[in-house]
Amino acid sequence: MTIQIVNISYHDVFKRYGGKYNIFRDLYEKDLLGLEIRNIEQELSEKVRRIFLDNKEICYSVKNENNSSDFLALGSFSVLKDLSKIVLSAGNEDLGYKISKVFGNIRNYDQKYFKIDSLIYPLTNSYVMGILNVTPDSFSDGGKYFNTDDAVRHAIEMIDEGADFIDIGGESTRPGSEKVETDEELRRVIPVIEKLISKRPGTIISIDTTKSAVAKEALNSGAKIVNDISGGTFDKNILNVVSEFKAAMVIMHIKGTPKVMQNNPFYEDVVSEVYDFLSEKAEEAEKYGIKNLFIDPGIGFGKRVEDNFELVKRLNEFKSIGYPILIGMSRKSFLGKTLGNNIDERENATTVAETIAVNNGARIVRTHNVKNAAEAKKIINFVNNPEKFFND
Repeated sequence: MTIQIVNISYHDVFKRYGGKYNIFRDLYEKDLLGLEIRNIEQELSEKVRRIFLDNKEICYSVKNENNSSDFLALGSFSVLKDLSKIVLSAGNEDLGYKISKVFGNIRNYDQKYFKIDSLIYPLTNSYVMGILNVTPDSFSDGGKYFNTDDAVRHAIEMIDEGADFIDIGGESTRPGSEKVETDEELRRVIPVIEKLISKRPGTIISIDTTKSAVAKEALNSGAKIVNDISGGTFDKNILNVVSEFKAAMVIMHIKGTPKVMQNNPFYEDVVSEVYDFLSEKAEEAEKYGIKNLFIDPGIGFGKRVEDNFELVKRLNEFKSIGYPILIGMSRKSFLGKTLGNNIDERENATTVAETIAVNNGARIVRTHNVKNAAEAKKIINFVNNPEKFFND
């Protein structure tokens, strides 16, 4: 069972949900939200439906093939939040608690913070994660920083430009890329991590890997975050490793594997499908005792151009999962296909897209151009917190 607050005030989203739930009336309102509960037991769905109808609120349900239902209630944030309390008081404590938690995750999103080592990062601000590909074949900068000294030099440049974190990867995950053996990936990334920390102690390093062995050696060498594009699905032991080191973890959505992910990907509803995956994998990570989580919808990883834009537009909906949102769109092909330009001409588009994503809930931007992202971050942070200008 998954609970999601849907921004149904978009005309296209309302139309899609109207088709799913057979909504034939014109109920559109500017700030209309939908409380959707997917894969709820049919008997419980009927009880919740009765509670909402008794309180004169609009709701719908459709039956699934697996003896479950999907349920949708429409209303404002405050109305739906209050009804969750009625569900709780009516005896459905577990469901009422879960619905209330989802609303709390959204309401308190900007009041939360995450902590890495002794550093506290409030979600009133956004942060920049600089990309460091120690690979010969990454789509944007493959081969540029394959040498350890070059890689470390570039990492220091990004730190000086304002990067809060450095994400180091030794295996290309561009569309069509082949897997890299564990020993080779270790050979690429570990010397970079060790040398960077020796030159810049205190640097917060993220290791971009799907392999538990690489994650373990990287964390043992000083990395603090594991960025797994598979969300812990390619190598289940990676969850044990992150838990053992009490590290932070980025859970990302991908459809397929890098080699085949762009071979005609298709979604009935990309937002709900990605949401369900991230929600499920976050719960799984929690069971391993991993508390410091970030969620990433995986822009460009098994997504069509329109899927990527839909995810950015509705990124706010992922707040209800309860963890900081990370986004990576830097120089990606969906921007190039939209504007008809090559990789070297996508910097402006990248900055615009990243700024929109932060405005829609992203709090960590993973990017190649740290200077641009850091400047955008500073402006956004002051727009959201203008009083800080006089204190900085």
